Amino acid sequence: MQDADFPGSWRPDQGLSTPLFEQLRRHIADLVADGTLRAGRRLPPVRALAAELGLAPHTIARAYRELEEANVVATNGRAGTAVAARDAREQDLTTAAATFAAAAASRGCTVEEAVRLVEQAFARL
Repeated sequence: MQDADFPGSWRPDQGLSTPLFEQLRRHIADLVADGTLRAGRRLPPVRALAAELGLAPHTIARAYRELEEANVVATNGRAGTAVAARDAREQDLTTAAATFAAAAASRGCTVEEAVRLVEQAFARL
């Protein structure tokens, strides 16, 4: 799978009540979780991404900071921000979880129902 042309055509929705930094944080986290942005992939510098998305640099910086706190990305000073390395087990489980979540959501399943199904599956092991 090729890394996405990040951010590509994605733009935050100014009309949503969700803060812009949170929209960006979720978008990047989702791309990392589904493997679209792979470990080691450098993200655009804060100012460049801010200009491209038409956002304030502090909005981008906050999203990157929260992603770093969650170990989704790693910031290395002048070397920039890149997707953090993850072990194979976590990658496999993340892919499986994303597949299950998409299947559950497409069938109208709530998060609570999906969690209950996973708990039942564990209980049967």
